[in-house]
Amino acid sequence: MSEPVLQVTGLARSFEQGGARIDVLAGVDLTVAPGEIVALLGPSGSGKSTLLQAVGLLEGGFTGDIRICGEPVAALDDLGRTRVRRQRMGFVYQFHHLLPDFTARENVMLAQMVAGVPEAGAATRADELLTSLGLGARLTHKPAQLSGGEQQRVAVARALANRPALVLADEPTGNLDEATAQLVLAAFLDLVRSSGAAALVATHNIALAQKMDRVVSLSGGRLVADQGAITN
Repeated sequence: MSEPVLQVTGLARSFEQGGARIDVLAGVDLTVAPGEIVALLGPSGSGKSTLLQAVGLLEGGFTGDIRICGEPVAALDDLGRTRVRRQRMGFVYQFHHLLPDFTARENVMLAQMVAGVPEAGAATRADELLTSLGLGARLTHKPAQLSGGEQQRVAVARALANRPALVLADEPTGNLDEATAQLVLAAFLDLVRSSGAAALVATHNIALAQKMDRVVSLSGGRLVADQGAITN
């Protein structure tokens, strides 16, 4: 049996608010297998983003164990966390966060060059990814010249540029209308599946969640349901 790409055990995170303790995560256990796309379902405020921030090593203050490709990462220092994010993870957010002064190609190139990929190789990879997402004619356009759906597809290409083992997506279509969201999600799922990466995708949209391989639900700081495999 293949080693999980993501294994979370007993993950907890609490905050103090108005003198009261709030358990945002209260002992989460989750495993994501290689090539598996898991939807993390729950309403706003249920802890989805907090869980993704923990798994993505973007915020401290957590207890529990997190393993990425078998490596325990919860106790790594800043340099170690940066290494794991750069080498093994890709991120897609609700808002694309593209650099406005750079073209679609350059936004995807920069993610690779930061990781040490030579410029020529980064350009080739960027063009391949963007073309596969239907943006072959938009390579030299800057974000302001792109639609919302096109901008988000550039963000998807950027997340996959360094061939991560794990892609984390936080409401990746939440800022799009329903029709555009369907198109962007389909492109995202196709690209992730063709890459062989695993993915954990936070959403409150049940219809979109059901297009993924498995759905887990977060409520009260715990995973309260696991619906198993979904037949598309």
